[in-house]
Amino acid sequence: MQEKNRGLGLFTLLIYVFLLGPLVIIAFASFEPGSALKFPPQGFSLKWYHHIFEVTMFKTSFITSIVVSLAGNLLALLLGLPAAYALSRFQFRGKDALNAVFISPVLIPGIVLGFTMLKYVIITYHLPIYAALLLGHTVIMLPFIIRVIASSLANFDFAVEEASLSLGAGRLKTFFTVVLPNIKSGIIAAVLIAFLESFNNVDISVFMTGPGVSTFPIQMLLYVENNFDPTVAAISVLLMLFTAVLMFLIERLMGFSYFTKR
Repeated sequence: MQEKNRGLGLFTLLIYVFLLGPLVIIAFASFEPGSALKFPPQGFSLKWYHHIFEVTMFKTSFITSIVVSLAGNLLALLLGLPAAYALSRFQFRGKDALNAVFISPVLIPGIVLGFTMLKYVIITYHLPIYAALLLGHTVIMLPFIIRVIASSLANFDFAVEEASLSLGAGRLKTFFTVVLPNIKSGIIAAVLIAFLESFNNVDISVFMTGPGVSTFPIQMLLYVENNFDPTVAAISVLLMLFTAVLMFLIERLMGFSYFTKR
């Protein structure tokens, strides 16, 4: 039994090394003082972290990614919140089919979805690049908004809503004064998860961008094609820290156990 536990512990350790090893290598390589990416680094320097803010294309694409993620998040929330409420609260014909439609952007490979949107949104309907990019990111964020908010609603006692309605409050007032305050942590968690999905997205963005318009992850790929310095490694470390902070906030707000209850 003890040997079995040792074997399981060793296997778990190997899994952690496999998952975290590349991240550790990138983190150390970002401090390389030389002009080429090396591991182990030949010294210690923060100059590549400073260099990030000197590259104009990084600043421009970062602003584009932030604006698109926030605007798409707002649109996805306006669409996803009532959809999640309806799917959780009511029973109606075609509910399962409608739920499948809302979740489908997660199930369809990103390259297929991106190419399809390029074909019909940009080429066929000639939608401007910014509008097409916003639409694409709204589509990929919508399933996360609906899924997380629906998970939060699964833990909400709708008898409280019924009590409010029986006391004379209208359905709309009840929704804003009773339902929303009880699921606000789930809404915040949904917004943060959707933001991460949008900000780090590559497969949809690569089809939706065009001349003069690029998102931050796409710009990182373009930079790597022409440069082999540790700048992208430094960016990766900052993005890992940014993601870790957001995931910590999600865990504190909602808890990962919510995502496994439905």
